[in-house]
Amino acid sequence: MTTRAPPAPLAGLYFLRFSGWMIHLRLLLIAGLLASGLFMPAAAEMASPALVLKDQQALVEAWPAVTILSDPDKKFSLAEVLAMQEHFALPQSAYGTLGLRKDVVWLRIPVTVSTQSDGLWALDINYAVLNRIDVYLTADEKIIQQNTLGNLQPRTQKTINGRTHSLGLKLLPGMHYTLFLRVENIGAMILPITFNKPSTFLARALKEQMLQGLLTGLALCLLVYSLAQWISLREHLFIKYAILISGSLLFSLLQFGIGAQYIWTDNLWMELHVGGLSALIAATGSFLFIEHALAGPDMKPWLSRLMKLGASLTIFFALCYAVDLIDIHTLTAIVSTLGLAPAVLGMPGAIARARRGDSVGIYFLLAWAVYLITTAIMIEMIKGHVAENFWSMHSFQFGATFDMLIFMRVLGLRTKAFQTTAQHATRERDKLHSLAHSDPLTGLPNRRELNNAITAALAHSNAEKILAIYMLDLDGFKQVNDQYGHDVGDELLIAVAKRLQSNVRSSDLVARLGGDEFVVMSSGLNNVQQAQELGEKLLRAFNYAFILPEHTCRVGLTIGYVISPMDGDDTFSLLRRADAAMYAGKQDGKHCVRRGDASDRLT
Repeated sequence: MTTRAPPAPLAGLYFLRFSGWMIHLRLLLIAGLLASGLFMPAAAEMASPALVLKDQQALVEAWPAVTILSDPDKKFSLAEVLAMQEHFALPQSAYGTLGLRKDVVWLRIPVTVSTQSDGLWALDINYAVLNRIDVYLTADEKIIQQNTLGNLQPRTQKTINGRTHSLGLKLLPGMHYTLFLRVENIGAMILPITFNKPSTFLARALKEQMLQGLLTGLALCLLVYSLAQWISLREHLFIKYAILISGSLLFSLLQFGIGAQYIWTDNLWMELHVGGLSALIAATGSFLFIEHALAGPDMKPWLSRLMKLGASLTIFFALCYAVDLIDIHTLTAIVSTLGLAPAVLGMPGAIARARRGDSVGIYFLLAWAVYLITTAIMIEMIKGHVAENFWSMHSFQFGATFDMLIFMRVLGLRTKAFQTTAQHATRERDKLHSLAHSDPLTGLPNRRELNNAITAALAHSNAEKILAIYMLDLDGFKQVNDQYGHDVGDELLIAVAKRLQSNVRSSDLVARLGGDEFVVMSSGLNNVQQAQELGEKLLRAFNYAFILPEHTCRVGLTIGYVISPMDGDDTFSLLRRADAAMYAGKQDGKHCVRRGDASDRLT
């Protein structure tokens, strides 16, 4: 098993390795960062001899008075540091951050308490992922107060059980103190140090808790929604989206201390692993989500397979890291290689879609642009080039939240596209079914559909609910067809179909067998007399002429019918007997209704 790196990898180190390629954006962004105030002068230009703590100024930034001393061998004691105070120097990094360092750094902050102050102050270091901070409050080189803070220290040692590293100070009015901080961390030394009056400290802590609750709650809602949609719809794009946002959510929980405060309190395994696992989970989700969302003509088969292979690799490395088969240094190399791959592989497809005006491609490009900018800002802060402030500290979290919402929109568009495709396929299927089971001229059911309907109706027919089948043949249709042509003949057949439908119940079926032959099926009749009356009604309906667009035509009707179960109980014999009765009616002078029964012999 590979030996683990020393104690606790900071999330900032994962973040930097994961996104190191974007450092090259610094030259492009520097003008905008200067304009927005993110780049601040180094402490060398802003230092003051000592901080003065006045109750009227409830929040005092410590950074203007900070000087630092490097302890590369990590062995200096406080006594040695006190003897080397002349070696402390002004930081050369941006405001509030010392960048990435491998050494232990001592910070010296001289403080004077106003004579009008009540002496009650809270020291706050508002960056959750710092491994160890030894705090020494001294006066006249004597230790007045000593505390140990850090994300790897038991929370029972914390004097203030919040998400940041903070403690209460009881200072004497008019006294001069020197605060020494020994900071040891793997990763970025981001040190937003402030002195706060207790009420101000609580108000600031509450605002940040509210912000983290809002952003975390939004991410959790999106996560629960996507999981619920996946369970109900079985659409795999939702579970891939859930994996994607889980990585960003875990990173934020670690970065801002919410996880250690509420979820994995005093769980060192989580503090040691969540940073790396969150990066790998996000990469896995990115591979799967981007491959699925951009699937189509723009996604080559080999590219799709490559994206799925990338997802498999990130899952494999996550399992290895979880059981300590690989260490932090190996992991950061893996993440820096695989983390960027989903966007790089998906970029050509997104650009191709955007050029066609496809919203999915446009949204992907917008999400990646925001990601590049917000990530570059945080990376520069981690490296000590961008000042720490509210916006730079939260830049990645805001960018990740924006991307979550953009990708949810992409999810909606892709789901709509899938549904549209499915609806189109259903319509095509229904169209093919209709063509196979209906008459193309009149739209009536054809012989195949009629046979199916009669067979189904026979199963429910009995002496109390009889089934009547009418075979109809037009009288004089051939003469109309010969006189006016086939187009007029077709118009007449369509008119005949409509007239038949208007003279039967909505539950009855009118079908066309071909030529000028029609069939009416009526089920659930009470008696034979009712069946006869329906036939006569149909016959009377043809006493009136048909008014077509250019001609007025008259045709008669000859009907032969049978009833079930009295005249038979199978589709074939019933249709044959009805046809024979209709033919007999033709022989007897046409325009009549004639019943065929089981006594008729079929040959």
